[in-house]
Amino acid sequence: MKVKTKSKKVNKAWLNDHINDPYVKLAQKEGYRARAAYKLKEIDEALGLIKPGQVVVDLGAAPGAWSQYLRRKFAPKEAGAGGAAAGALNGSIIALDLLDFEPIEGVQFIQGDFHDEAVLAQLTTALGGRAVDVVVSDLAPNLSGIASSDSARIALLVELAVEFAENHLHPHGALVCKVFHGSGHSQLVELFKKRFRVVKPIKPKASRDKSSETFLVGIGLKSR
Repeated sequence: MKVKTKSKKVNKAWLNDHINDPYVKLAQKEGYRARAAYKLKEIDEALGLIKPGQVVVDLGAAPGAWSQYLRRKFAPKEAGAGGAAAGALNGSIIALDLLDFEPIEGVQFIQGDFHDEAVLAQLTTALGGRAVDVVVSDLAPNLSGIASSDSARIALLVELAVEFAENHLHPHGALVCKVFHGSGHSQLVELFKKRFRVVKPIKPKASRDKSSETFLVGIGLKSR
């Protein structure tokens, strides 16, 4: 006798939602690797964070949709809307992730664990003493389903991103960081308020309604 498990039902429902998702279709049409590109696009268009000539660090970059969006913002004007033209970009993008990353022209990729000091040292070397204008972090841990454990893992990644921003960000720069509503969220908001002059919580339309995912944007470091 076959038993239809709940997980199979959930997977089927997710797959159906994914296939019919307008942002998934748009990503396929516009050549983005993931629908996540539109989350950063919405945040950027709302706050005007990304400008040609900047140095941007993309944390948790795989599969690369955010780096693709950044590349298109920095592409030569003759590249057009798709940003596909070859040539030097007007800006620098350094991407980091534990996972493999299919190369994107003009994007410097460092593979490794963001917890690892040696990996952070590589990132610092890649910056070559340059201040970072914007740090974008789509970092997220593998969730266990145990609320207390997951909230601690999420908080650690956010705290690491904030620490990196404090060490490398231009005084007027910005940090965009993925967080999740739930246990520990209010403490992360307070952390941002302590470290940044302006804090904007944003839930992009491209984030699924069912998801607890949201984003915190900190602009302008407070002097310590």
